[in-house]
Amino acid sequence: MPKFETVRRVAHTPEDMFALVADVEKYPEFVPMCEALSVRTRKERDGITLLVADMTVGYKALRETFTSQVTLKPDDAAIDVRYVDGPFRFLKNEWRFEPAGEGACDIHFFIEYEFKSRMLGAVMGAMFDRAFRMFSEAFERRADVVYGVGA
Repeated sequence: MPKFETVRRVAHTPEDMFALVADVEKYPEFVPMCEALSVRTRKERDGITLLVADMTVGYKALRETFTSQVTLKPDDAAIDVRYVDGPFRFLKNEWRFEPAGEGACDIHFFIEYEFKSRMLGAVMGAMFDRAFRMFSEAFERRADVVYGVGA
């Protein structure tokens, strides 16, 4: 089962990076291969927000839409994503934001997934792997635009 994990230090606060990653509706503006994202439901309780969202990813002529449940836990500086429906057999994604000195943080990014179809996995697997490796960098670039470089 493919998985990718990285830790990236950025010159932005954990709160700013959490807010940026939590703003899922903006993903089509800057996330690699994300063509569309719509939130089906949003529920808040005890400081935790639970979203169910559809994300369409594409590359050249290929398009796939999948549904995920996103749990936003600002007090824990954590975002957890669990797969609901679509072309995967399994998908798990986790974000953690840890303070790393004055105005900086370490972003912990983890994703593990498996396609339902071996053929789809063969066709899209390399593309997904490449995109996931660019995710942290894409969010850092977006933070520089939104909050300023080295804010």
